[in-house]
Amino acid sequence: MSRLPRPLDLPDFPWDKLAPYRKRANEHADGVCDLSIGTPVDPTPELIQDALKDSSDAPGYPTVIGSVELRRAILAWGKRRNMVDVGVTGVLPSIGSKEAVAWLPFLLGVRPGDTVLFPRASYPTYDISARLVGATAIPVDPTHPDSWPQAQLVWLNSPGNPDGHVLSLEQLRAVVRWARSNDAIVISDECYAALAWEEPYVSHGVPSLLDERVCDGDSSSLIVLYSLSKQSNVAGYRAALMYGDPKLLAPVIEVRKHAGMMVPAPVQAAMQCALGDTEHVQAQREIYARRRAQLVDAVAATGLERDSDSAAGLYLWVRDPRGVMNSWDLVGAFAERGIVVAPGDFYGEAGVGFVRIALTASDERIAAACQRLVAEPVV
Repeated sequence: MSRLPRPLDLPDFPWDKLAPYRKRANEHADGVCDLSIGTPVDPTPELIQDALKDSSDAPGYPTVIGSVELRRAILAWGKRRNMVDVGVTGVLPSIGSKEAVAWLPFLLGVRPGDTVLFPRASYPTYDISARLVGATAIPVDPTHPDSWPQAQLVWLNSPGNPDGHVLSLEQLRAVVRWARSNDAIVISDECYAALAWEEPYVSHGVPSLLDERVCDGDSSSLIVLYSLSKQSNVAGYRAALMYGDPKLLAPVIEVRKHAGMMVPAPVQAAMQCALGDTEHVQAQREIYARRRAQLVDAVAATGLERDSDSAAGLYLWVRDPRGVMNSWDLVGAFAERGIVVAPGDFYGEAGVGFVRIALTASDERIAAACQRLVAEPVV
């Protein structure tokens, strides 16, 4: 009798647990306001659609490393963020950023017996990526590397999902010092970097792990991930990138060649276009800023407490200030008002008691959600 397939030690897919709450919210007379999953809803800018269409005649195979034109566009994007120049061998496109998060530990040689660190409140796939290779995953406070155990790989996420926390230049420098003294790799997922709401980040940008001032011009042992999904409304294109130490990316590229992990040529052309245009990014940011302002006011009116350290990103991180209602109680209360939100439990022990509210709904649905919260406070 075959012993295959062997099940992996993975938790249940968390979003399946929302099904009964989503069903209840859908029963609202005025329709559901889905503020749970951060999937973009606004149109993909026409210039990006045109770039995709213009490159749709693509009979040949694309390259894993991406076209030279795309890699140069990625480097130009990095320069605007004050990131160290890693050259064309230090950048490549990926099939969305979740693919990179899930597979990079394996591609970099993390194996059973190794340790992977990730933020205490974070996107579940950092933990999953360690489990997929049989490594030990340990949640840590990203602001205090002096308290970390020894590890082979560290995940950062700044701005953070779900909490919107941003690591400062000095905090990032401390991480780099720790990594180099412990011979560890650091991967920073910076997919929300274009969405800053508080100073100094609105004026000066969200700092990158590969900012010249953070890494002293040396990309060794460091990789940054970035997604165009949020800034350009192209989640359906699966368009993201890796940017970092060429010596680390070389074996990653080799494995991806063997595995056929390549971004389609039309998507590469669309990425090149999106990375070269800043106007559409700013326009989308302004849309999210308006929606966020409305939700911030509504959350305050409904008696809930918003994380005051949330300075960037696509979400509000909210809890009952009395500590009476847990995450699932809050999810249920929102569902009674026809609103779907995500429980903080999805994002680790540090998320217990919180809910995550996404800004990714239409203006009309955001307005409807705010009206319901103001009319019927939660606490």
